[in-house]
Amino acid sequence: MTVTQTKRSGCPINLTLEQIGDRWSLIVIRDVVFENRRSYGALLDQNKEGIASNILASRLKHLTASGLLTRCPDPNHQQKGIYSLTEAAIQLVPLLAYMAAWGLRHTHPSKEASLRAELLEKGGPPLWSALMDELRYLHLGAPRPVRSSLSELRADDEKAIAN
Repeated sequence: MTVTQTKRSGCPINLTLEQIGDRWSLIVIRDVVFENRRSYGALLDQNKEGIASNILASRLKHLTASGLLTRCPDPNHQQKGIYSLTEAAIQLVPLLAYMAAWGLRHTHPSKEASLRAELLEKGGPPLWSALMDELRYLHLGAPRPVRSSLSELRADDEKAIAN
């Protein structure tokens, strides 16, 4: 699936930034990928950066229109929706991992916030691939993978926090 674009220029970097280059879009995608936050309420209430409700609503609308998220009605509540990653969004996992690794080296992140980034960097492409397979299962209905990379990331996060 090709995402919708405005085409200020044909440069692939520009076109990517038009889709995910604002401050909040990748944070929303991060929270869906790594925390499985799939509803507006969960994304708003559990966001550590304090996204404003109007900004979140705008980003969800943009990410859905861009083809990075889909929204389906919540079977438990008529007025709520559940957001899912599309294949295009799942393929952002390596970009998120590289951004996290860059941030480890060139910023001053907290130790707690660095744990997943360190694990993603250490695990490299095999871990990213396993994570993308698991996201395809969770969001696109693909077969369940043998390996649960999300469980591995969360278990390692919990162990490191406990120590």
